[in-house]
Amino acid sequence: MSTEVAHKSGHPKGLYVLFATEFWERFSYYGMRAIFILYMTKVLLLDKALASNIYGSYTGLVYLTPLIGGYVADRYWGNRKSIFVGGTLMALGQFLMFFSATLAHNDDKGFAITMMWAGLAFLIFGNGFFKPNISTMVGQLYETNDSRKDAAYTIFYMGINAGAFIAPLICGYLGENVDFKWGFLAAGLGMVVSLIIFYLTKDKYITAPDGTQLGTGPNKSADLSPEAKKEAAFSPLQLGILLGGIVVTFSIIHFGFEVDVWGSLIYGMTLVGPFVIITDKSLSKIEKDRLWVIILIMIFVIFFWMCFEQAGASLTFFAQEQTDRNIFGWVMPASYFQSFNAGFIIILAPIISAMWLRLSKKGINPAAPYKQSLGLAFLALGFLLIAFGSKVIPVTGASIFFLTGLYFLHTIGELFLSPIGLSMVNKLTPARFTSLMMGIWFLAIATGNKLAGTMSSLYPDAAATTHPSILGFEIKDLFSYFMLFVVFSGIASVLLFLLCKKLEKMMHGVK
Repeated sequence: MSTEVAHKSGHPKGLYVLFATEFWERFSYYGMRAIFILYMTKVLLLDKALASNIYGSYTGLVYLTPLIGGYVADRYWGNRKSIFVGGTLMALGQFLMFFSATLAHNDDKGFAITMMWAGLAFLIFGNGFFKPNISTMVGQLYETNDSRKDAAYTIFYMGINAGAFIAPLICGYLGENVDFKWGFLAAGLGMVVSLIIFYLTKDKYITAPDGTQLGTGPNKSADLSPEAKKEAAFSPLQLGILLGGIVVTFSIIHFGFEVDVWGSLIYGMTLVGPFVIITDKSLSKIEKDRLWVIILIMIFVIFFWMCFEQAGASLTFFAQEQTDRNIFGWVMPASYFQSFNAGFIIILAPIISAMWLRLSKKGINPAAPYKQSLGLAFLALGFLLIAFGSKVIPVTGASIFFLTGLYFLHTIGELFLSPIGLSMVNKLTPARFTSLMMGIWFLAIATGNKLAGTMSSLYPDAAATTHPSILGFEIKDLFSYFMLFVVFSGIASVLLFLLCKKLEKMMHGVK
């Protein structure tokens, strides 16, 4: 007999409240992100290397703070308060970016830069409280075995990408064609709309199937028995590894390799985090094997996001400076390209999801590592396409086809790797460690984002007399620069493919 709960068609109205709330929050985030690197280089007049490193630190820390926000919501505030506090902080952050851009036209840009840092801090911490909690509430609208839950997350995911698609079109147009301050203001107003929708509708619609209010109190204190709480707590050994390991790795990376503070923190936590779990004495051999699969794939995930997240940095430079954006007399803003990925996701996600379902019914659905290996291969193909597009650039600029093709291929790669990875973490991690392991998975994404900024700082300047280099490889021009990402993602794809049989064996039957 099926364990799924039978329900009438349709979804709780609370789903559409969360959809609208997340739509406008993502509008705010991606609207600011679309113009951020251009604002730093064109208005604040920061050089590309510094701007890229700031961008990488920002997007990396955005994935780090949800560890804090999730912890606070689980143990102290609950989802609702965390979402409202996070949204308020993000709105204030966007308005600080607006004030920064308002002041940036003065000869002395010092105060504008200070305001920018303040705005980024509010955005980073606000995102940490908002991001992990609204996603959690989607599942809580349904009973445990409700068959509508997968469809609900699909609808919610479309809300994310709809917001991400529209944001660069509005904020990008205002920022590039009018003034950057209006782009940031639009992003801030989007966040205010998100907060208003959530605040006015939460009590009526965001309820559990039995009618009780969701997210009003801490999540875990009510759910866990004393025995479960004890089992889920860190042992003294784990705490020692976590705190001592972070201090040691931070010191080595920061002082030994002269990496900036934020990079050292992100990299240190990513290196240490997995060992906090893997040293737990309660783990069986099978559980350890499965966790090692996640940890090993995290390495390849870092390479994926390091390359993929060039979208907001080096690929925006390429769109701005080397791409012919003239379409029948209309010059498309460079930031519009950042809508392409979200648009392609809306089109391709249902197709690829149906493909996995069809393969599963035929019994030939490949294991997660094979899919992720293919995701990296599509990433390499995207950069190979633009590498050849940048080899000989006409006076009018490279064809729009190259960036469009890159984003199409990269979106396929993302859909092969990202949702598959989240599902894999959920399937392979023991229940008592699921939240923590998901946080560590996001640390890998944070590391990839930070490295993306570092790699973007190597973007070559045609007028420069010296060229940047990495691992002894001199980046003389755009072709050699983009080929670097082909090599990184291509080698990662091949290595992961070669490891697939071993990893599949270590998964012990989990697909």
